Amino acid sequence: MDLSKYLRDVPDFPKQGIVFKDITPLLGDGKALQAAIAQLAVIDWGRVDRIAAIESRGFLFGVPLALHLGVGFVPIRKPGKLPWKTSRVEYVLEYGTDAVEIHQDGVRKGERVLLVDDLLATGGTMGAACKLIETCGGVVAGCAFVIELTFLHGRKALAGRRVEALIKV
Repeated sequence: MDLSKYLRDVPDFPKQGIVFKDITPLLGDGKALQAAIAQLAVIDWGRVDRIAAIESRGFLFGVPLALHLGVGFVPIRKPGKLPWKTSRVEYVLEYGTDAVEIHQDGVRKGERVLLVDDLLATGGTMGAACKLIETCGGVVAGCAFVIELTFLHGRKALAGRRVEALIKV
C-alpha cells in the first residue's frame, strides 16, 4: 500500500515557511495504519527484544509494533515526564538544547532495541534516543520511521546506524 497518499501537507505550520507533514489521515484510516505497522514489522531487524519510541507521535507506531512483534515497549520522553529514576541525554537544536529521558530500568544490558518515531528530520532527537539506549546497556537494532524528510539529511546524524523509513519525501 502506498502510504504517502495518506499524508497531508499543511503549509506554514507551525510557523511561516514550513510545510508540516500531517499523519492524522494515515492514523484515521484503519487499513493504512495496519499497513504501516505491517510494513515496519516485516523489515528484518535481526533479534528485537524491545521497542522504544519517542514521545509523542512515535508512541502511535511504537506500541502497535511492539504488540505485533510480541515484545515490550519503553517510552522515551521529554524531561520531567517519567515518574521513576531516569537517564538523560541532551542534544543541540538549531537554537538551544533539548533533552530526552528513559527509565533507568527501561532497557536491560544486552537487549536489542528498535527505536521508532513518526518522522526523521534532522536526526538530533533520534541520535539522543540511541545514546540513551546505549547508556542503559542496550544495543540499538535500528531506527524505524514512517516518514523521512530526505532534504534535511537526518541520516547523517545517525551515521553508522541502520535507518529505515516507509515514506521518503
